[in-house]
Amino acid sequence: MDRRKLILSSAALGLSAVGSQALARQRITSEQLPPAQPITDPNAPPPAPQETYAPPPPPTAAPASTGATPTYDTGRVQTYSADEMIRATSDFLGVTAESAGAAIEKVFKDKGQPTAYIAGEEGSGAFIAGLRYGRGLLYMKGRPTMEVFWQGPTIGWDWGGNASRVFTLCYDLQYPDAIFRRFPGVEGSAYLVGGLGVNYQKADEITLAPIRAGVGLRLGANVGYLGYSRQRRKLPF
Repeated sequence: MDRRKLILSSAALGLSAVGSQALARQRITSEQLPPAQPITDPNAPPPAPQETYAPPPPPTAAPASTGATPTYDTGRVQTYSADEMIRATSDFLGVTAESAGAAIEKVFKDKGQPTAYIAGEEGSGAFIAGLRYGRGLLYMKGRPTMEVFWQGPTIGWDWGGNASRVFTLCYDLQYPDAIFRRFPGVEGSAYLVGGLGVNYQKADEITLAPIRAGVGLRLGANVGYLGYSRQRRKLPF
């Protein structure tokens, strides 16, 4: 019996050693092998890429104004409407509204709305060469009324003398003092509209349109210039 136990004990020890060696080899082999990969079909199409959602960026506030371009009042004067000028012309020249309207319509069609006007009287005399003197008040909206004088030579096929009232529309006159200069007639142009004489005078950007009552043919037969001043001048040149 002792011999049998000895044989069985030796066999058990041998099996235990063999099992330990097998377990050790299996552990070493598993550590050297790469991780397992999923089995895929080589003929299968590649998987579609997954879309990722990105939240929209937060709204940005509009940049505040830096104030680099300042806004300011240009000082441009107000203008007069056609109705205002028809009433003023009719009352001052003592003509009908129809006659005044015909002359104002002519000037407004050519030049638009005036920024000022002069209401005054003038006298003139000529024998081929002539002289013209006048006096009136300059009106501008938002500005004080100012007295002005004008004088100037004329030349043409006219003679005699007359006195008349003059209602002058002023265009692009931004400041009252800008009236004090010489205004030559524009190509000696003159019109007779509704019994009233109309012509144009221009200096730089300022245009004057005098409307005269009772001048007849004289306005259309002479050319010259008018110099506007703060005081009356004896010499018109």
